[in-house]
Amino acid sequence: MRILILHNRYQIGGGEDVTMQTEKALLEANGHSVALLEVDNDNITSPLEKVKAAVNAIYSLSSKQLVLAEIAKFQPDVVHIHNFFPLLSPSVHYACQEAGVPVVQTLQNYRLFCLNSYFFREGKVCEDCFGKFFAWSGVVHGCYRGSKTGSVVVGAMQSVHRIIQTWDKVVDVYITVTEFARHKYIQGNLPASKLVVKPNFLYPDPKQGKGQGNYALFVGRLSPEKGLKTLFLAWEKLAGKIPLKIVGEGPLSDEVASTAQRLTDVEWLGKQPKTRVLDLMKDAQVLIFPSLWYEGFPLVIVEAYAVGLPVIASNLGSQSSLIEHGRTGLHFRPGDPEDLVAQVEWVLTHPIALAQMRQETRAEFEAKYTAEINYQMLMDIYKRVVNCKK
Repeated sequence: MRILILHNRYQIGGGEDVTMQTEKALLEANGHSVALLEVDNDNITSPLEKVKAAVNAIYSLSSKQLVLAEIAKFQPDVVHIHNFFPLLSPSVHYACQEAGVPVVQTLQNYRLFCLNSYFFREGKVCEDCFGKFFAWSGVVHGCYRGSKTGSVVVGAMQSVHRIIQTWDKVVDVYITVTEFARHKYIQGNLPASKLVVKPNFLYPDPKQGKGQGNYALFVGRLSPEKGLKTLFLAWEKLAGKIPLKIVGEGPLSDEVASTAQRLTDVEWLGKQPKTRVLDLMKDAQVLIFPSLWYEGFPLVIVEAYAVGLPVIASNLGSQSSLIEHGRTGLHFRPGDPEDLVAQVEWVLTHPIALAQMRQETRAEFEAKYTAEINYQMLMDIYKRVVNCKK
């Protein structure tokens, strides 16, 4: 099979970029011809380029022509769009329709319904714009990068393509990464018959660790929605009962650095290569995941399961179903440091149960998140859309 992948890379890389690259590598390893057409937000630098990108986010004629040319050259059986915002724009979907090539769209966030794509504002979940014709509340609050002008543009993109039924008519199948996300998209009036759940996966398999290090671990982007305030308040209350290692970088890096200086049992390691992250996971006692927003499907959870690392996570959104309380980890009330402390202390006082959790998390990975299982799911989706076009 010949697959053309379209992807708009953000300025700060994240899980969407990793997922795209991992799927591409998996397809190539299984003998498929894969072409990648990728654009990068790093090209948006000057004020003029920012204005141009804003206008083109609604419908970019140049991106449409670019994709039509790539389709004519590569002759794909299917086009898989991972991210189209902002440079590619929904015009690329129409390019595929014009060329008669089926379209699969992965939905890693809530950009179609929320200006910042997170359903998150002012430290908590926000759905003020969900189900509205136009995201006026998001514009008032400047939810897209703190800019009211930028928020108007994103809101216009959402409304225009809702009116012309882009999402109903020109996408053959949507891939959602969790059942929670699928239900959200259905609430947002995407066609339920086109929404298929295919979780993220890890490739290659890093194998199980032994958990011999006496520390807890946080891995992720250092930003407000990740629940770092909750994490630090909890570690103040734990008062040295278990060290915490933090891996990542982001807008709160300075705050994390100062906290690590203030709390002697907190260590900030900055950004680390993937091999080092997995080694840290293999030795950690538990992964802490205090996120305050719905999340998509955090790759860090798949990585933790692969090495047999239990997860203590906020009981919110996708993590409510991804982590089974008492089997693959523990839940705590979102934003509640005292409840997080209680769950950490339970882990520290139940070593036999923790050891059993390590086995269960690895079993969960082998049952749901291996490359082999994911490859079969992906091929079933591709075959479905290709057969429908015949």
